[in-house]
Amino acid sequence: MVDYIIVGLGLAGIAFCEELEAAGKEFIVYEDNSQHSSTVAGGLYNPVILKRFTPAWNADEQLEIALPFYERLERKLATAFDEKISVVRRFSAIEEQNMWFEASDKPKLSKYLDATLIQNKNKAVEAPFALGKVKKTGRVNTRKLLTSYREYLSQKNAIKKERFQYNRLTIEKKSVSYQDIKAKKIIFCEGFGAKSNPYFDYLPLKGTKGELLFIKAPDLKIDYVLKSSVFLIPQGDDIYTVGATYDWKDKTHAITEKARLELIEKLSKLINCNYEIIDQVAGIRPTVIDRRPLIGMHPVHSNLIVLNGLGTRGVMVGPTIAKQLYDHLACQKELPSDVNIKRFEDLYNAN
Repeated sequence: MVDYIIVGLGLAGIAFCEELEAAGKEFIVYEDNSQHSSTVAGGLYNPVILKRFTPAWNADEQLEIALPFYERLERKLATAFDEKISVVRRFSAIEEQNMWFEASDKPKLSKYLDATLIQNKNKAVEAPFALGKVKKTGRVNTRKLLTSYREYLSQKNAIKKERFQYNRLTIEKKSVSYQDIKAKKIIFCEGFGAKSNPYFDYLPLKGTKGELLFIKAPDLKIDYVLKSSVFLIPQGDDIYTVGATYDWKDKTHAITEKARLELIEKLSKLINCNYEIIDQVAGIRPTVIDRRPLIGMHPVHSNLIVLNGLGTRGVMVGPTIAKQLYDHLACQKELPSDVNIKRFEDLYNAN
């Protein structure tokens, strides 16, 4: 018997596995690689919403937990995937510069927004109205992290690379059984795949498709993340990620010409050098109607638990909500009401 079965190994699943390992709990993970949101994510952690120059939700608390979390993981996996890199906002008008100055004076933003503007000297970058630098930012190479963590679990015989079949789950009062494995609890960390989960399909998980381009631009030469209507993230060797699109209707993982053209058009207003598109990827972000994560116990079966809905800021959000969930399960610590799935109990009762 194990303590936990975990279904899904994206950012949420990894964060919860780490909580279990720290507590000495035994677990087994089921992962079939059907969800791509973590592997195609930009991987940025940024405490500021740069469209409006406002603090991201619970940014201080999330960074305080996330940064040491990824440092520990790098040591544990003997793999470097957390890159400390500046995020730089391109201003499109003098009015935006003034908004930046106003925001940088506010107590919750002064430690993140550098009040000294950067004058652009890179001829390949279109930035006539200067640039603003965000502090305490970085990028997690999510693909590298996920690959390393799956290998780590494989070496421990703690992962089964197969699709989880809900009809084979047996629910008892104080345990669950799946095939030949018995556990005290089961945690579903399936991302948008939870729409097919018969126990949690009532939750308002909308899902937002995002597509990214990878370009090779030898003349661009930037060593920071450049943010405008799209972001440009340097990957090394003159390769950059360009993203991302937002599509609330298409729920497939197929890349589209529409997204490609949208990103090309926005990129044309940001840089003026030659580049070559070398790849395009797509994934479905697990977004929620109220833009808050989904964590908590099933309304009827308390040994069935969900950890989902990280949205577009999973790198920052994941470690915090995994800790909140584990503290709730192990220490009966109250879940914050804005993430507890009890806020959607009316939807369950209406089913």
